[in-house]
Amino acid sequence: MLAVWTEADDMDVFDSAWNFDHFYPINVPDTSGPCMESWVTLTALAQATSRIRIGCMVNGVVYRHPAVLANMAGTLDIVSEGRLELGLGAGWNEEECDAYGIDLGTLTERFDRFDEACEVVVSLLTQETSDFEGEYFTLRNARNNPAGVQRPHPPICIGGGGERRTLPAVARWAQHWNYPGFDIEGMVAKREVLHGLCREIGRDPSEIEISQHVIYDPDGDTAAFVDDLAEREAAGLDLVIFYLPPPHDASILGPLAEVLRDR
Repeated sequence: MLAVWTEADDMDVFDSAWNFDHFYPINVPDTSGPCMESWVTLTALAQATSRIRIGCMVNGVVYRHPAVLANMAGTLDIVSEGRLELGLGAGWNEEECDAYGIDLGTLTERFDRFDEACEVVVSLLTQETSDFEGEYFTLRNARNNPAGVQRPHPPICIGGGGERRTLPAVARWAQHWNYPGFDIEGMVAKREVLHGLCREIGRDPSEIEISQHVIYDPDGDTAAFVDDLAEREAAGLDLVIFYLPPPHDASILGPLAEVLRDR
């Protein structure tokens, strides 16, 4: 990861680099393999880079009290000199939570807690003192000093496509929305829902960057890959986040960067 991130930092075609917030590997048959903690890793990678924006896709609020998370975010925003993207999510990994004795809760409980956590984090990153009384969290004259470099706070990224809870949270809190699927049609349809929710609360939808993951196969059809990226851009996608195949060798970035520059 260190080699990949430092190499990407020297290539201006790459805007940001992301890890994930899990304690077990995900999307693999065997979850007993190594998986480093996200915030310690992200801090180390922030120190090893100087240009590229950094973020976690996304931090599960079930793992850390949001006041602690806000302090961590403010500190890492300073360490990275204002390059932090703050990913926030409700959490979903039952295997991790069951193993560690963390109460994940029902879907309703997860999103009720998530809504409270977003309010707590934003308040602590923007206010000198914060008071909050919720079902899950309580603040009394709480401080987060220093609160970071970026104003009013690091851009908040929320991922997901749920129309009842997730997209309303994006419309209210986020500056960056990550569509969770790989298809273009679904992204466009969910974006229209998001834009409608923004209009309902008087927010300009153009304030929210839209990203999507794409799997990069260095042995695949380059022309088809370029056409696919062009189609996504034409559909209104702002940022492509590439899944890189293991092993994570930095040599993969040079050919990818050339394709992106030449397209």
